[in-house]
Amino acid sequence: MAKFIFVTGGVVSSLGKGITAASLGRLLKSRGIKIAIQKFDPYINVDPGTMSPYQHGEVFVTDDGAETDLDLGHYERFVDINVSKYSNVTTGKIYNTVIKKERRGDYLGGTVQVIPHITNEIKERFLRIAKESNPDVVITEIGGTVGDIESLPFLEAIRQMKGDIGRDNVLYIHVTLVPFLKAAGEAKTKPTQHSVKELRSIGIQPDVIVCRSEMPISKEMEEKIALFCDIDKDAVIQAVDDENI
Repeated sequence: MAKFIFVTGGVVSSLGKGITAASLGRLLKSRGIKIAIQKFDPYINVDPGTMSPYQHGEVFVTDDGAETDLDLGHYERFVDINVSKYSNVTTGKIYNTVIKKERRGDYLGGTVQVIPHITNEIKERFLRIAKESNPDVVITEIGGTVGDIESLPFLEAIRQMKGDIGRDNVLYIHVTLVPFLKAAGEAKTKPTQHSVKELRSIGIQPDVIVCRSEMPISKEMEEKIALFCDIDKDAVIQAVDDENI
């Protein structure tokens, strides 16, 4: 059975969850681990093909013709694998599939709800890519920011995965912001603490926290984040701004 790594983001959007997921994929692949990688976007568009590139970036077209999020281009370039239509799923795709099933009578007249029907469909998409490519590890990026109402079904689905396939087969990585206040001359961990608190309130305890920041953060800051967020000190990873990766 494949193991699953889920990458979430907190505090603000555009922190670099996609680059984090792609970089992790590169590291795992370089160690001989076969990976698959996918992204779930919480917007209601079926795909980004009709969206303005000024809003969400340039569309990336996969080998099988799917119009997908630009992060899939990062995945291909970083990890050197071909992604497919199964590698990008949106809220629109999930609801479209569930409504079609309801119209066919697949739910036998039952009341169709977010839990379990939407979350089950999301989990099916997690597992489908594992069946298609038979990887050792599946890396799944959850778009949006923890606390957004649009992301809740996806976060609930990844929470359920630890019960479905076992806690030892799931790893949660949370990418967060540690802002540096020039006036105070120091970085602040409070936004990270609140973001992790929000994540824990829906039943997800992150195993790794990736700290995005303008400036390197001190060892004391790392230890403070580990203490307040209840993770190992070694699991606090710095990701400092860089002009070129």
